[in-house]
Amino acid sequence: MAGAKSRLFDQFAELARVLGHAHRLGLLEHVSQGERSVERLAELAGLSVANTSQHLQHLRRGGFVQSRRDGNRVLYRLGNGPVLDLLASLRLYAERSSAEVREIVGDYFTRLDQLEPVSREALVERLHDGSVTLLDLRPEDEFALGHLPGALNFPLDQLEQRLKELPKKQEIVAYCRGPYCVLSFEAVAMLRAKGFKVRRLEDGFPEWKAAGLEVEAA
Repeated sequence: MAGAKSRLFDQFAELARVLGHAHRLGLLEHVSQGERSVERLAELAGLSVANTSQHLQHLRRGGFVQSRRDGNRVLYRLGNGPVLDLLASLRLYAERSSAEVREIVGDYFTRLDQLEPVSREALVERLHDGSVTLLDLRPEDEFALGHLPGALNFPLDQLEQRLKELPKKQEIVAYCRGPYCVLSFEAVAMLRAKGFKVRRLEDGFPEWKAAGLEVEAA
């Protein structure tokens, strides 16, 4: 019995080691947006293709991602199981136990947006009564893979040039890749400075989809 328990703990520790790299956590955030090639993931993560491929292979062996071939390309998608729940638990534990994490969140994220974000449940109600404009800050290819129903796609680098397309009187809810995605924080800060009424969604597209809520694809 003790041997079986020890082997189980060995397996748990191995999974923890697979996740124990910042690049792999970053790649999981990108993979969770939808299926993408190694080359595109490398571009998004700012890594070489070879380095990205190595990290993805570790994640695949741990079951955190899955892959398939499409001609000469290898495409990766999120693995089965509660991968996002695991990452959310890691984030919440870090926020609670690490003074450095709390300092980073306070110095950067909270400084950009001190208002309470909109919950998924509240946003569902707002979408039903048509009282909100949804703003997706992710790149166009991520938006095409899937987005919240009725969302407008304004990649952050286009936002300032397209302000005239946004309503001044209706509240805007902005979202992107997840709870620490800087795109929505920076967009909210910019839009408030321009006089728009805007708040963030509490998390992002992957969490919305994982909750079984309605999504659209281009």
